[in-house]
Amino acid sequence: MKIGLITKEWPPHIYGGAGVHALQLTQALREKIDVEVHSFGESRDDAQQHLLPSEYSSLNPALGALVTDIEIAQSVDGVDLLHSHTWYANMAGHLGGLLHDLPHVITAHSLEPDRPWKADQLGGGYRISSWAERTAYEAADAIIAVSNGMRADVLKAYPSLNPEKVHVILNGVDTVDFAPSVNPEVQARYGISGRYAIFIGRITRQKGLAHLLRAWHSVNPDVGLVVAAGNADEPGIGAEVADLISQLQAARENVWWIQERLPLDQMKVLLSGADLFLCPSIYEPLGIVNLEAMACETAVLASRVGGIPEVVLQGVTGELVDYRGDGTEFEVTFAHAANELLSDINKLTGYGVAGRKRAIEHFSWATIADQTIALYREIIAKHKK
Repeated sequence: MKIGLITKEWPPHIYGGAGVHALQLTQALREKIDVEVHSFGESRDDAQQHLLPSEYSSLNPALGALVTDIEIAQSVDGVDLLHSHTWYANMAGHLGGLLHDLPHVITAHSLEPDRPWKADQLGGGYRISSWAERTAYEAADAIIAVSNGMRADVLKAYPSLNPEKVHVILNGVDTVDFAPSVNPEVQARYGISGRYAIFIGRITRQKGLAHLLRAWHSVNPDVGLVVAAGNADEPGIGAEVADLISQLQAARENVWWIQERLPLDQMKVLLSGADLFLCPSIYEPLGIVNLEAMACETAVLASRVGGIPEVVLQGVTGELVDYRGDGTEFEVTFAHAANELLSDINKLTGYGVAGRKRAIEHFSWATIADQTIALYREIIAKHKK
């Protein structure tokens, strides 16, 4: 079996959970089958390059993605099945399947209809990305949802889909790479001292960072806040977050903003050293970073949205706060929950231990690879009939 895996994100250009998923799934799959990766961007040793020609650099990003998709679709012949990740790559899988008579599987990491704020980033391109996603989803041979919550969202967004085409295979985490780690030099590098909680993620409305920053004014000032966040989706949210961090830093000395992407060896040290990992997302199909925190034995405080409750067990590996669309209410409740948790070191420790145990037992990439290969075999067999 040879699979053509198509992704926008691939090392060294990974800036979100979908890229982490594509990389780690591929690594696990390559232990068992042949995987040919087609990625956006320049050449890599372990992936075929598909770089947007310079004459198209002025295109709206959505149109630029379609140009790259067309080039990928031309080049994916010679595999048994195509597997695409995110709307950026979905049309490459769809067109490649049509061109070469190949089955196409999509992993649903997020959905354009559930991310209206993307219009701020893409402008009219958001209508194009929404069209591309819908077209690819409705034509796909199978869709993998990364959580049961995500499966429900897929069927709600695209009601014409046959529910039997939408399968749940959970995200995973590498519990060898992500494990409790201590290295005081990492905290010293960023000037971090004392107790702290941590947020890691992109600067996008989806991740709820602005809500967290407003809520933190009401959190115990003895506990610092590390914000590891960059890659703003669009200038508006980037400016808003920068202003909110500036306000916090004016009021407290223990607020640190790390704007560059953290390498793994530093990320796991900062996660392990935190009292609490914070995930205030207002939309989250699963949230790999919650798994990474749990694997590092760090308690999690997260919003009860999407697939997060399937990862973070309330009262076992962390605690969940409802998000009902009212930002002010959410901020007050999130701050209260943070204060309650940060005042109970024993509870934080217990949640951390339980979190790593859960990550190891339920989110192994080897298990996820086996489930994915079983689906590949089923889809390939149906396509040949």
